[in-house]
Amino acid sequence: MEREAFEAELAALGFDEVLTREWPPNHVEATHTHPFEVRALMLHGQLELSCDGEKRTYRSGEIFTLPQAQPHSEQYGPEGAKYLVGRKRVA
Repeated sequence: MEREAFEAELAALGFDEVLTREWPPNHVEATHTHPFEVRALMLHGQLELSCDGEKRTYRSGEIFTLPQAQPHSEQYGPEGAKYLVGRKRVA
C-alpha cells in the first residue's frame, strides 16, 4: 500500500494522530502497552512483534495493528525500522 492511500485509510477509520517512527538496528522494547489503538505501515526494515505468546515479523509494505492496552514487545531487525503509524484513543 502506498503511503498516501494508507494515510487516507487511517483518516477514514478515525485515527486522528499520524506520525512516522524510526528505530535503530536491533533495538528491543520490553513488554509494554499503549493508551491508544495502533495501525501501522512498515516503510523500511523489520519488526518482530510479540503478543499473547505469539511472534510475527513485519517487513516493508506490511501493516500491523494493536488494540489499545494490548501487552506486547518489539524487536527491530539489523537494519532498524521505520513505519507510519496511526493512533486512535478509544474511550
